[in-house]
Amino acid sequence: MSEEHSSGNHPQAAPKAEVVAVDGGPAAPSKNALKKAAKEKEKAEKAAKRAEEERKQKEAAAASDTAKHLYGKAPEDYIAKEETPLKALTEELIGKQVTLTARVHNARIQSAKLGFLHLRKGVYDIQAVIAEAVDSGDGSVSRQMVKWCSGISTESIVLVTALVQKPLEPVKSARISELELHIQRCYLVAEAPEKTPILIKDADSAVGETDAEENKSAITVDLNTRLDNRVLDLRTALNHAIFSVNHKIERLFQEFMHKEGFRKSETPKLLGAATEGGASVFPVTYFGRTAYLAQSPQFYKEMLIAADWERVYEIGPVFRAENSNTTRHLTEFTGLDFEMELTPYSKEGWQQVVRMAEDMVLYIFRHLPEEAKSEIDEIRKHYPAAGDFKLPEGRPPRIKFSEGIALLREAGHEAKDDEDISTTNEKALGDIIRSKYSSDFFTMTHYPVAARPFYTHLDPTNPSYTHSYDGFVRGQEIVSGAQRVHDYNTLRERMKSLGVNPDDTGYKDYLEAFKQACPPHGGAGFGLNRMTMLYLGLPNVRLATLFPRDPQRIVP
Repeated sequence: MSEEHSSGNHPQAAPKAEVVAVDGGPAAPSKNALKKAAKEKEKAEKAAKRAEEERKQKEAAAASDTAKHLYGKAPEDYIAKEETPLKALTEELIGKQVTLTARVHNARIQSAKLGFLHLRKGVYDIQAVIAEAVDSGDGSVSRQMVKWCSGISTESIVLVTALVQKPLEPVKSARISELELHIQRCYLVAEAPEKTPILIKDADSAVGETDAEENKSAITVDLNTRLDNRVLDLRTALNHAIFSVNHKIERLFQEFMHKEGFRKSETPKLLGAATEGGASVFPVTYFGRTAYLAQSPQFYKEMLIAADWERVYEIGPVFRAENSNTTRHLTEFTGLDFEMELTPYSKEGWQQVVRMAEDMVLYIFRHLPEEAKSEIDEIRKHYPAAGDFKLPEGRPPRIKFSEGIALLREAGHEAKDDEDISTTNEKALGDIIRSKYSSDFFTMTHYPVAARPFYTHLDPTNPSYTHSYDGFVRGQEIVSGAQRVHDYNTLRERMKSLGVNPDDTGYKDYLEAFKQACPPHGGAGFGLNRMTMLYLGLPNVRLATLFPRDPQRIVP
């Protein structure tokens, strides 16, 4: 075997020397080539020697590291103490030892003896110090431990045991600013890659927000990039706060419903026929035949009233096959619905249902400022409108459709008497109501027939209008409702007048409920995601939706 293919002991093969022919005889290496080859060989040998020395030093350091059981991978026999949630850290714990799990928001080394970890859990974060010679009760922190902890990749999950201490001065970069942790143990639970598609510090901002005063290096992360990397995006304190408010709105809705004597229902989302609007439903294959995703629980709510359930509510997904690429429309959202029996011949008449919807919205929006104060404060840092929502002391403004049209015309806007109000005019009307009544919430009743579905009860005093209403927040609709037609024959005639075939198989069971006598009733449907968006003043409903679905997006 030739020399260039032999496996010698050298870490790096020496380069071939330049050869020179002598008197036509065999070529011989030149002096320069020989010197160069010798230098390269010497260089390679020195590099190998250094690598070997470094290896031995590391082995020696590891062997002499008295803290090696305090960091890295937890020992096989290690049993963690009971965890203290990050959010539960208070000044009463100063001087005491705690164990907790958190993400590494940032890690940096100050010196061979000192490093810092910025730990985060949900909306809470705290500074943690890793310093040589800190006693754990089972050994002291070593320099090797300081170096290892300071090099943990961002977004990794660690389990730390530490002493709670008061910092020399408040840590302005952390929500828990009056405390810090002095690490005694640090075990890696899950390691994140060195690079992530987006940085949490960049995503923890409003869409379009740049160069926040406290973070001049912030990079704008556009909405699509956030949604493409939604799991990372949802880790931000801002998103934790938004979806905590979203959850509290849903909980307050449910709380109000129970308080008012409503019973929870769960109605089907797979339907055998397209009912409320054939063009706006999603067909799906169902054992060799076509089924459809429900646009709303409307028909089932009414059937339950016919079954004498009196008051029902539902929280569930709603599917709309509408190609609406706007900031407030989705193809799937969470609906908050209720339906209630109306007291016949009541002084308040059909508007019993309007009052119920208003009371529900007031209940939610009057409780939120206190129940979600910390979350709203967090959101307000990026979306100032979150802390600027106006409600009247008593009842919210309630106007008729015709009065709304008049207000718009007085302000110079064009609006028709027999058509639903456009989105632009809705927002303009919201500004007018806010200025006139100091309220960001109002209801509008008596919509024209053309703007409402066939099951909406007509106004007997003026059949061109209906016993219907919408509720608006910041000039955008959050609730739509009405008194329903409860008489079987009247309902059939209404369907025919609007070109809907009452004998279609999709309406058979629905109409049968009214044939067996159904009491007067009415109800409402809310969009949870839109309610959250508008109350907090967010610019897009997708920001209030965990994994949004719209005509362009069906992943992740």
